[in-house]
This record gives sequence, structure tokens and C-alpha cells, in this order.
Amino acid sequence: MGFYVVQFLTGLSSAAALFLVASGLSIIFGVTRIVNFAHGSFYMLGAFIAYSMVGVLNGVFGFWVSVLISAVAVGLIGVLIEFLILRRVYQAPELFQLVATFGPILIIQDLALNFWGPEDLFGPMAPGLDGAIMVLDTPLPEYDLALIALSFLVLGGLWLLFNRTRWGTLVRAATEDRDMVGALGVNQAWLFTGTFFLGSFLAGLGGAAQLPKGGATLIMDFEILAPIFVVVVIGGMGSILGAFMAALLISELNAFGILVWPESTLVLMFLVMAVVLIVRPWGLFGKPEALGQHGQVGPPDQPYRALSRRANMVFAAGLALLLLLPIFSGDFTLVLVMDMVILSLFAASIHFLMGPGGMVSFGHAAYFGGGAYAIALLTSYFESPMEIAFFVGPLAAGVLALGFGWFCVRRSGVYLAMLTLAFAQVTWSVVFQWGALTGGDDGIIGIWPSDWAGGKVAYYYLTLFFGLGGIVLLRRTLFTPFGYAMRACRDSALRSASIGIDVTRQQWLAFAFSGALAGLAGALFVYAKGSVFPDEMSLARSFDGLIMVLLGGVKTLTGPVAGASVFTWLDDVISRLDYWRLILGSLIILIVLAFPQGISGFFRDRFGPWFDQR
Repeated sequence: MGFYVVQFLTGLSSAAALFLVASGLSIIFGVTRIVNFAHGSFYMLGAFIAYSMVGVLNGVFGFWVSVLISAVAVGLIGVLIEFLILRRVYQAPELFQLVATFGPILIIQDLALNFWGPEDLFGPMAPGLDGAIMVLDTPLPEYDLALIALSFLVLGGLWLLFNRTRWGTLVRAATEDRDMVGALGVNQAWLFTGTFFLGSFLAGLGGAAQLPKGGATLIMDFEILAPIFVVVVIGGMGSILGAFMAALLISELNAFGILVWPESTLVLMFLVMAVVLIVRPWGLFGKPEALGQHGQVGPPDQPYRALSRRANMVFAAGLALLLLLPIFSGDFTLVLVMDMVILSLFAASIHFLMGPGGMVSFGHAAYFGGGAYAIALLTSYFESPMEIAFFVGPLAAGVLALGFGWFCVRRSGVYLAMLTLAFAQVTWSVVFQWGALTGGDDGIIGIWPSDWAGGKVAYYYLTLFFGLGGIVLLRRTLFTPFGYAMRACRDSALRSASIGIDVTRQQWLAFAFSGALAGLAGALFVYAKGSVFPDEMSLARSFDGLIMVLLGGVKTLTGPVAGASVFTWLDDVISRLDYWRLILGSLIILIVLAFPQGISGFFRDRFGPWFDQR
């Protein structure tokens, strides 16, 4: 009996740190409507700063003062990022703000690496709490009880702040209707800044408080990112009590689930999130009226139209250059261009869903990696020739998207995006942990094309044919009856339904079609690299695709190609330099601030009249 009581208290202790970080993210999203992917970096900074402060301040009092100072320091860093970057993109499309929060992740990673070094840092035990107590003859660390007490203290403090102060009342009002709060004369800029400080403070507090249990590492930002999003979505966007209950639910499920199903540690929380979003899409403590269109990109500034004569001439010249490239370039350049083409197709599949389809996917890597793994498994276990396996990859990805899409398209906005994230993480967890079939973290290697396509030049032309062909197919589909119906559903689901269009079926088929083309990109990728690893299905790969689309411009058809090409080129060039994360993150932020309409959007606005002449 004592073992199970201690296991419950251990889960409650884990929930405490998770709640501290997730509550901050929930507060920031509730007011600013920004999906802040840099929140994990604030958590990481809290741990690193606390590690340095504890080395200076000694004793019980010094430890807790170090934790508090670290949280305040992280809060001020959050204010600096909000003031310098996010305040300038509040009027941009909400999804474009996502890219602005990705830049600081890279910058903070490089700064942390150079300041604290690459090694994991093990935090000291909290003075006075470095022992254990016996609970029914079973030991329980004293610090676990301290974390539990801290979580309840923070929960009570937040309740008093939001229910007994004027500032808290304004924050709750902004969560409900921030436009109305602005119309009443409230300075929204300072309200957003204060909210960002509080959210960042809580993230830093969570990172600093867990230092004696988990230390400080350079990967803890991404490790915490998925769990806190799960907690926020399950609890309900903007709900502090919901974040606490969801953190408790997830932590206890993990604490006891590992006893029954050891492999469930990665997949269980995403399964729970998927179930909650399907049954109650606004979360356990969220409000149905909050289920709006947050996160949707909206209709384009102008309708998509066929290319003019001048535009066709420019694209023909570009195609001719690509066809002649093997004559005057080496293998390295061919590999780089192949990567650009493959990732352009992947980005175009996401754009097809986001822009014309009006549906945001945070987990599109499931179909990219799904297509690659389908080919790798066929080749490894059945020795399937490339001529057969290559076409099975996109088909398998399309079937996977068809299954997930049936649930996803019944939601909208950020809830649809989070459901795609949940399904993608479930798929990644299965691939990562089912080592007997997929090789686990070691991946599957030795997947090469047939002899006739094995040379660099031959596979280059094969990549051009299928990669560019897939992009053209996505574009041409927009000008078919299916494409027009899909865009009509995006612009007005009610009007589309009134004229006889089955909106759900239309979006479902668009979801599957987009997934199949992402699988085609994965098929090209696995033969180009000769291997596939779980990273190709991970959250980071999905975010890369989103960044490519948004950097290029979500409201232009050439946006994903431009964004993927620029991102791939920058990643290749800058990754060879010292401080490459810092440079790449700074460039991403610069592009966001200088070209809020995206790279292609900027050139369309600048040179569009010339291209439109026929």
C-alpha cells in the first residue's frame, strides 16, 4: 500500500513542475493568442540561471532566493522578447507570430551552450530537503513534498491575483474579448507585457524549482514543450485550474501507467489529449464559446489566379537552369538542390492545407515520415524493389492522413492544430519505441534506389520530376472543381453547406490529399539519404515545415517553395559557422519583422504588376 501512496505523491510532485510551466503558457495564450513555442526555452533558462545562483548563495534561504531571482530574471527576459519582437507582430496573422517565437529558441540555445557549456549540469540538493521521509514504510524524497506545496501555493496565488485584483480582472476580460478591453480604453500593450512577464516568470520558476530533481540540460526546452501543450489543451486554453488538473491527470497516468505498460511513457499523454479533443474540444475546464478561429490564417488578400505570360517565362527559365545544373555543378550542389526540392514539396503540402484549405497542421511530419517508413519497412522486410515501394509510400501516408483526418476536420482553429499534433506524436512514439520493427532510435538504414537511379545525376532528375511534379499537381488542384469547393469551405462553411457542398467530406479529402503529397516528399527523402530515423516524424520536423510556409508567405502559391529553399540554404550555410543557431534565429526574426507578408508576399507586392502583364 505504501508503494502506491508514494507513487501517487511522486506523480503529484511531477505535476507540480509541469503545472508551473503550463500555467504560464496558458496565461500568455489566453490574453495574447500567441502560441509561444519559446516557452520551453524560458523553462530551460530558469534551470540554468538557478544553477549559477545557487553556487553563489548558500543555505536554505539562499536556495529559495536563487529560485525566486531566477524566475524574475526569466520574466524580464520574456518582457524583452515581447517588447523587441512580438509587440511588432501582434497585428500580423496569428500563425505568423509562431515563427517569431521560434527565432528566440535558437538564440537562447546558442547563448546557453556558450555560457554554461554542452555538458548536463546536475543541480545540488535543496538544503534542508535532501533527505527522505517514510510513508507507510516506503521512502519519499522530502523535496517532492516541497514541490507539491509550491504548486498549491502558486495555484492559490494565481487565483487571488485573477479574482481579487484589478489587473487580474483585466486579464480575465482580455481572455474573453481582448478587442472589447481595448475599446474600453485599456492599454493593451502594457497588459500584454505584464501577461508575458507573469507567464515567463512561471516558466522560469518551474525550471528553477525542478533543478534538484532533473538538473539543467540543453535539450530540456524541447522535452518540456510537448507535455505543456498537452496540459494546456486538455485543461482548456486560458484556464489555470484546468492546467493544474490536466498536469495532475497526465502525471498520475504516467506514474501508474509505467507500472502496467512501460512503453506508454511517450504515447499515453497524446492519446489522452486526442480523446479529450475529440470528445470535448475546448478542454476539461475551457468554455465552448472560446472555440473560435484562433490560429486560422484567413482568406488570401487576392484570389489565386493563373500565371501570366511573363511569370511563365521566368519559371521556364528557372526550370531550364535546374535541368542544366548537373553540367556545371558538383555532387554537393546537386544534393543541396534535391533537399530544397523535397522540402519544397513537403512545405507545399502543408500550405495546401493551411492556405487554400484553411486548416492548420502542427503534425504534418507524421505523413512525411510515414511515407519514408513505409518504404523502409517494405525494403527491409520484404526486399521490395524501388519501383513498387516508391509508390506505396505516398499511398500509406494518404491512408494515415485519411484516418487521422476523419477526427481532425471535425475541429477548427488551434484545436484542429493540436489534434494533428496529438496524432503525430502518437505515431512518432510508436516508431520510436517499437524498436523490434522500426529500429527505434537507430532507424532503418540501407534504403537505396535501384541501380538505374542510383547515380547522383539520375536521382537528381528523378527528384526534379516527382518533386516539381507534386508541387504542380497541388497548384493545379486549386483550379479544379475540388479546389474551388475546398476554398469555398474555407471562406464560408455555412454558405458552402447551403449550396450542397459536404464541408466535412471536402476537408477530409483535402487532408488526405495533402498527407499523400507529404508522403511523396518522404519517399524521395528516404531514397536520397538511404535511411530514415524517428526524427523525420518528430515535432521539430513539423515545425520546420510550418516555418518554411510562413517564411515564404502563406497567402501566395510560391511561398512554400521560396520559404523551403531559403530555409534549407540558410541552414546549410550557417550550420558550418560558430554560433549558427544564434545567426539563424536572428535571421528568422529579421525576416519576420522585415517581411510580415513572407518572402514571396514581399516580391508579389513589389514586382506583382510587372508579372501580371500578359
